[in-house]
Amino acid sequence: MKHFPRLLALALVLVSAVPARAQTRPASSAVTLRSGPMLGYSEMREVMLWAQTTGAADVHFVYWDSAAPGVRHRTAGATTRAADAFTTKQIADRVEPGKVYGYEVIVNGRLIRRPYPLRFQTQKLWQWREEPPAFRIAIGSCAYVNEPEYDRPGNPYGGGLEIFTSIARTKPDAMLWLGDNVYLREADWYTRTGILARYTHSRSITELQPLLASTHHYATWDDHDFGPNNSDRSWVHKDKSLEAFKLFWGNPSYGVDGKPGVTTMFQWADVEFFLLDDRYYRTPNDRDSTGKRTYLGEHQLQWIIDALASSTAPFKIVAVGGQMMSPMAEFENFANYPEEREALIGAIAKEKIPGVVFLSGDRHLTELTRLEREGTYPLYDITISPLSAGAFANGKANAASVPGTLVTQRNFALLDFSGPRTDRSMKISVHDTAGALLWTRTITARELR
Repeated sequence: MKHFPRLLALALVLVSAVPARAQTRPASSAVTLRSGPMLGYSEMREVMLWAQTTGAADVHFVYWDSAAPGVRHRTAGATTRAADAFTTKQIADRVEPGKVYGYEVIVNGRLIRRPYPLRFQTQKLWQWREEPPAFRIAIGSCAYVNEPEYDRPGNPYGGGLEIFTSIARTKPDAMLWLGDNVYLREADWYTRTGILARYTHSRSITELQPLLASTHHYATWDDHDFGPNNSDRSWVHKDKSLEAFKLFWGNPSYGVDGKPGVTTMFQWADVEFFLLDDRYYRTPNDRDSTGKRTYLGEHQLQWIIDALASSTAPFKIVAVGGQMMSPMAEFENFANYPEEREALIGAIAKEKIPGVVFLSGDRHLTELTRLEREGTYPLYDITISPLSAGAFANGKANAASVPGTLVTQRNFALLDFSGPRTDRSMKISVHDTAGALLWTRTITARELR
């Protein structure tokens, strides 16, 4: 043992000569949240939680039943990475149906406080026990956030960001984003760096944070969060766009039967929502030599027909980025793809599928379309646009538009579902940027049989 001091000294020298391994563990306490927390999907036995940090960091969530705050649980935790735009999605899986939970975010061991409530909910186990619960879904599309150095010259295209504060005040259970949720620009389109930077910039605005933190969010997309204006299946970087969408949204799934895209579905109480992808498989607008032109693609078309035919929900809500039921073939709506449109409408009639309602965005105007069908109920398309992009009312008049529902200013809508299981109703209310009511209509499930 007489050589121990010399051996110890040599060991210390050798250890001090080994360079530290960069980024094995975040060390800076200055790293904090950039955006979020945000609530993703809600189910009876788990909820998705999302956050984005300003740099690499260890992140976890702590949550508790609001009725028993002394018992606390934590998510598994993760280290955010530059490769994922420093985002993390984590699962709260020690939850029970029909409860409200408080939660908090821990970044590098430090509690990140927010000046607004952090709470989420699990869906209620009502089946075979009681009437389905009433609930509220907020909807909107076309959310443009100005960034002058990357915007086109001239008057700012975006504005009215206080609309997100107005939506949060209505306390919706969930929000469904109907596409153009971010606007990729010339500097963004061709690189993963640009796409992630655009998502980060749009997600980080102050006005959005309270809404993200206490409302569960679901989304589909349209051309501007997919690629350039009017982009289609030929877009060479659609894989990068899809990757960014997955990083920044908390849907329960992405694509069906192993095929890429943003197609998914979720149920809230007794209503089913089907989110379709109108970009990944879309025929180019100006290509006419392909035979049958496709908006959804044959596989997705057959999937949605199957899904609607097997659904027993009183309302089957089909959400698509572009307008679906307007008979006017203009801009990029479904009427420009007549074979596929007729195939879908015809299948709904042939299979005698009740309760189908469409939601759409894209048009930078809001209107309720009522498409009459001989011998059966009308198909409604609730188009809600824009949230914070520019509004306009150009183009042909939609002959199927319900009088009194056209809105040509920034707006959002609420869908309130209520009533007993055998007599459910959906109240549509459209609100301006400040939250003032513009119009309201109620559709009952009985009307859609």
